[in-house]
Amino acid sequence: MQKRTVKKNRQPSISTQKTRSYLAWNDFEVILAIATEGSLSGASRALGVSHATVFRRLGEVEQRLGVTLFERSRTGYRPTLAGEELADTARIMDEAALAAERKVAGRDLEPSGEIYTTTTDSLLMGLLAPLFTQFRYKYPAILLDVAISNQLFNLTRREADVAIRPSNLPPENLIGRRLTTIGQAVYGHRSLGLTPGASIETLASQPWIGAGPRLQDSALDQWMDKNELKAACVYRVDTLVSILSAIHARMGLAVLPCYLADEDPDIIQLSDPIPELEYGLWFLMHPDLRGVVKIHALKDFLTEAIQAQKQRLAGPLLS
Repeated sequence: MQKRTVKKNRQPSISTQKTRSYLAWNDFEVILAIATEGSLSGASRALGVSHATVFRRLGEVEQRLGVTLFERSRTGYRPTLAGEELADTARIMDEAALAAERKVAGRDLEPSGEIYTTTTDSLLMGLLAPLFTQFRYKYPAILLDVAISNQLFNLTRREADVAIRPSNLPPENLIGRRLTTIGQAVYGHRSLGLTPGASIETLASQPWIGAGPRLQDSALDQWMDKNELKAACVYRVDTLVSILSAIHARMGLAVLPCYLADEDPDIIQLSDPIPELEYGLWFLMHPDLRGVVKIHALKDFLTEAIQAQKQRLAGPLLS
């Protein structure tokens, strides 16, 4: 009776694993170029490399595979059966790469996804709400998620993608675009019967509404202090929309952005825009979002739409 010998499955040796190699895309690219052009010189022109480089890379591939890929003759290079099979595979790979590129480019042409945006209640109410509606019609695949706050969200920690904020000194760690200048003036309720264009000294005899400390408007605070209006202040509140509501309630006079008050028929502008209280309107984002197509779509749209309202936002002169 013969003794049975059991053969064990042998794993490839370390040396075998080290010498095993695979074709990279560059290798397929060389094979496809030679097969398409029919010569090394034509392939070198197509690839943008030297004749010697194509010759060397073909030799390396054939040596690794242990097979001849092209028949050499005076008329050029003709692929063998193995060469034709690899060239066909390279064509499939090339077409797949082009299809993927077109797919990505198509996404660029049709921006989509969510944009987390932060702005103030006054900007949304007096300016941005209708613009966001127009943006939605133009880019239906983009969803705007808007957070309302008078505090600047931390864009570095991605609490928002974009901030549309009033500022004369935006944070240095953010990038963006100054969209326009926002003008501010003194306003009061029409029923008070005050004359537009009266001096601030005359208006100082009226009760005033001030900005609460959480509004963080140091320029307004300094202006009221300089014009001795703090003593006349009977009410403070920390949002511009709330100040507008207080004017409606005939609480007193207040400084407001012209875009917020000018469209209200019950509110009357009593002064020219105040130069020291004007500020920039900024579109801000984190530098990491530079080049993101949907963000640039929103930035470019708002730039054009807001520039078209530049005069209204700066505020009208009374005279």
